[in-house]
Amino acid sequence: MACDLAFVGHMCLDEVVPFDGEPQVAPGSAVLCGALAAARVGKRVAVVTRMARKNEEILEPMRRAGVAVHLVPAASTTYMKVIHPSGDVDDREMIQLASAGRFAPPDIPDLDARQVHLAGITDQEFDLDFVRAMKARGYRLSADMQSFVRQVDPATHRITFADVPDKAELVALLDMVKLDVVEAKVLTGTDDLERAALRFEEWGSPETLITRADGVLARVNGKTYWEQFTNRSVVGRTGRGDTTFAAYMARRLDHDAEESLRFASALVSLKMERAGPFNGTITDVLDRMAEAAS
Repeated sequence: MACDLAFVGHMCLDEVVPFDGEPQVAPGSAVLCGALAAARVGKRVAVVTRMARKNEEILEPMRRAGVAVHLVPAASTTYMKVIHPSGDVDDREMIQLASAGRFAPPDIPDLDARQVHLAGITDQEFDLDFVRAMKARGYRLSADMQSFVRQVDPATHRITFADVPDKAELVALLDMVKLDVVEAKVLTGTDDLERAALRFEEWGSPETLITRADGVLARVNGKTYWEQFTNRSVVGRTGRGDTTFAAYMARRLDHDAEESLRFASALVSLKMERAGPFNGTITDVLDRMAEAAS
């Protein structure tokens, strides 16, 4: 599978229960939001996902966008229930009611990719041995730290955020790391974005992105960058971090870190103004970048 970016992770069905609103079920996942964002700004994108074949229709938006999809059959498709108990869109309770199971190295076809991103939803997708195996294949590798910090209770299926014992070894295997402010606090003990990014740098991450409700910070080769989001609503908040990182990766293939962060901030700001994955064009993003700079 020849591509610019390859995303590995579960597709899922998200049941979102908004505060003072009606529950809705829709396809979701870091893979879906990330792959569509990258494809819609012109990158060649591949996806490797585990799910039940009976739900294969939820892959169609990616296929229509030109994404090459490799499906690893599983008994179940991951099903997430996301409850917003207050008007704060960052206040979420999550329950994983079904899981498609962990990836194993043989699940992954040969990927001729400029970067491979491990875009998990919870700790039920990848373990350290899998990451080691992917790195041993010679891939430029990135990962979403929610894939390790979001831990599913085997009895209640509720998701809690907890530290990762092997975090330093894990981070040292990666060329790029994505997380949000909550995950940063769990892993480093601080919600100061720059201090958290510096800790990741100490663990060996050359490039770290951390999102927060108001913007995104990047720590790249010893320099810190920050961009404010410019969204006018938060109706499309779900997938904010996944979209930010995918947009950054897509732009970073051919641009410097500062430009790529500006691009990612503009794209995700547009995404948050509409429900669902990013559905705009690269022209829309460049226009928002110009608007934000004026």
